Amino acid sequence: MQNFAAIDFETANWERSSVCSVGIVIVREGKIVDRFYSLIRPVPNYYTARTTEIHGLTRTDTDNQPKFPEVWAQVADRIKGLPLVAHNRPFDESCLKAVFREYGMEYPDYEFYCTLAASRRCLKLPSHKLNFTAAACGYDLEQHHHALSDAEACAAIALKIL
Repeated sequence: MQNFAAIDFETANWERSSVCSVGIVIVREGKIVDRFYSLIRPVPNYYTARTTEIHGLTRTDTDNQPKFPEVWAQVADRIKGLPLVAHNRPFDESCLKAVFREYGMEYPDYEFYCTLAASRRCLKLPSHKLNFTAAACGYDLEQHHHALSDAEACAAIALKIL
C-alpha cells in the first residue's frame, strides 16, 4: 500500500463520539506528503480521569476548540479517494462513524485498513500495541497517545507491512 491516510483519534470519555483530537498523515507513492493535527471540542463535553491519564488532554484544552464538522471540513479534501489506515481500526472507525452520526453528517463509507490486525498476522511480538509494533517496524514512537504521533507511527507500520 503506497497511497493512504493514517488516522488516529483520542477521545474525552468512553463515548465514541467524544473525539477530542485527530491526527492524520497522508502518504502518496510511499512518502509522507502531509500531516494534520487538531484539537476538537468533544461531544459529550466531559473528560474521564482515565482518558486524561492516557492522553493528557482536559476540558481546558478543548473548550475553545472547533467542533468536529469544522475540523473535518479541513480534512475531507485531503483524504478524498484514499483508504484510511488505523492501528485498531474498530476503535477509530467507530469514533469516526459516531461523530458523523452525532452531527447528522452523511458518512462517506471510507475504506479502512487495520495495522493492528496486519501486525498480528505478520509479526511475532509479545504485544501488538502501537508502540511495540512501531518499534518492530523501525519507528520510535516518542509521544504515544498524541493523535498525530500515533498516526505517524501507524503510517510507518503500514508502509512496512501492508
